[in-house]
Amino acid sequence: SEITRKMYNSTIGDADDAKRDRALLSRSEIPHDEHPLSLGKTSVWNQFFQDTEIIDQIDRDVKRTHPDMHFFSGDSKFSKSNQEALKNILIIFAKLNPGVKYVQGMNELLAPLYYVFKNDPDEENATFAEADAFFCFVELLSGFRDNFVQQLDNSVVGIRSTITKLSQLLRKHDEELWRHLEITSKINPQFYAFRWITLLLTQEFNFADSLHIWDTLLGDPEVGKLTQCSAGDASPGMLCNANSHSQAPPSR
Repeated sequence: SEITRKMYNSTIGDADDAKRDRALLSRSEIPHDEHPLSLGKTSVWNQFFQDTEIIDQIDRDVKRTHPDMHFFSGDSKFSKSNQEALKNILIIFAKLNPGVKYVQGMNELLAPLYYVFKNDPDEENATFAEADAFFCFVELLSGFRDNFVQQLDNSVVGIRSTITKLSQLLRKHDEELWRHLEITSKINPQFYAFRWITLLLTQEFNFADSLHIWDTLLGDPEVGKLTQCSAGDASPGMLCNANSHSQAPPSR
């Protein structure tokens, strides 16, 4: 009958509603660290959003790396693969170093290292460019990564202290220039030295010249003593192949 049919449908509907109620967690039953809006340090969602923000920043910076060089820029398969390698290295570094993470400009420090290894005359060695560049990048930053940590800016190992050391070195080795900059012109060292130190002069010279400079700064212990405040502890052979690739190859 019609009454029986309606009662049956009502029973089925109640059963379905009960199943749905059992499948859904009430708001009070969702752990705080698993809530999408949680800002807790152990929250998986908070970590996910932080990682996404870092990855997006790395992606933007890598695309802006040396836009005048087809090796790094462009839509070719070759340049895209190089961009992907740079991103992989920077993302892994950020994950392995949560106290430092990724800071804008690190892509400029990585680019020369990856370029040198990728252009190794030995094709077999070149296939390991990403891994080799990652290792050297970690070694390079180990000497002065505190300069990238904002919380340490005013400490004895932070960027302000490093700039002060550079100013002292300049006064010791070229007092005339030091007086012109800081006494006569009253130029605060951070206005010109900050980028020199954090990017190791990569933005002050063209790419080929930067390789020559790095080869000297990082490969000669005696010269390295004068640049430790900006380049960390000089490591001989850091750019072991840079001599053979000091000139940029033709654009691909």
